[in-house]
Amino acid sequence: MKHALQQESVLGVDTHRDIHVAAVINQSGQLLGTQSVSTNTAGYFQLFQWASSFGALKRAGVEGTGTYGSALCRFLSDKGVMVLEVNRPDRSRRRLNGKSDPIDAENAARSVLSGISQAIPKQQSGACEAMRIVSVARRSAVKAKTQAINQIRAMLVSAPQDVREKLWRIKATDCAKACAAVRSLGDTVVLRALSTTLKSLAKRWLALTEELKDYDKQLETSTQKHAQQLRSRFGVGPQTAAILLSVAGDNPNRLKSEAALASLCGANPLPASSGKTTRHRLNRGGSRAANNALWTIAMVRMRSDPRTKVYVERRTSEGLSTKEIHRCLKRYIARELYPLIMGDLWTMNAIP
Repeated sequence: MKHALQQESVLGVDTHRDIHVAAVINQSGQLLGTQSVSTNTAGYFQLFQWASSFGALKRAGVEGTGTYGSALCRFLSDKGVMVLEVNRPDRSRRRLNGKSDPIDAENAARSVLSGISQAIPKQQSGACEAMRIVSVARRSAVKAKTQAINQIRAMLVSAPQDVREKLWRIKATDCAKACAAVRSLGDTVVLRALSTTLKSLAKRWLALTEELKDYDKQLETSTQKHAQQLRSRFGVGPQTAAILLSVAGDNPNRLKSEAALASLCGANPLPASSGKTTRHRLNRGGSRAANNALWTIAMVRMRSDPRTKVYVERRTSEGLSTKEIHRCLKRYIARELYPLIMGDLWTMNAIP
């Protein structure tokens, strides 16, 4: 038994909302056992005790470290276990080996043992996580606000001409205020429904406008405090800075190089050469929110930054399309912002 405890065991976990399914293998790749536990503190402790009974538990591969597996990830890290993030197996492997929770857990453990999984999960305990939470709420508020004004305008387009002339405004704010002030448009069933609905949608739009002001104020305050280096660069606003920092995570040791940041943002060019053709294509992976943040910064610079304008003119004369120039700019911006992001992250971690 003493000899068995000296052997290292590797844990793999397939996470779900209500239960986690785990598998343990030894250093030779032999499956030692599988276990299902509930997603609470008692279940996590039971899982740790069970996995440790096979040997020294030093490494664990967990799927969904940012969602269903986040609590387990923190628990294992507190116990001194090095947790690595595991991606879902590709479809070809699933077709060959089948699909079940124990199989997925075993594959997670094997990916750690083989060195395939090396990504360090994000810590969700600092300013970056706070920015992510606000950014998520802000993104949904923007979508709901856009949907509300689109519905208002669609109803006014098909409304009677006198109603349209009375309420239609070019500016969204003026249109929403006019609709919110409506009392009655008429006595018919359609006009009563139209007045009630327009007023409700307009109030929703106005409320979301105030809500977005609060979110923007929070992001402005947070980024000015925790992202001073990042905010100092041209084109980087509070929203884009918050998204880039939240994608990077509160633990700066996750990003080993600027290439890692570019890959995380889906801004690294992927080779797509074949035969006599030599080219690169866009990376469709990575965080789409972070990719959009780089796109926004690049767009601002293309319009207003003299240095970027000169670059765009030169690359256009070389025959590159606007999409290709934008792809190159996003890669350069990721390289430029990497040391600033790392500097801000280390400063955050140094603050007690």
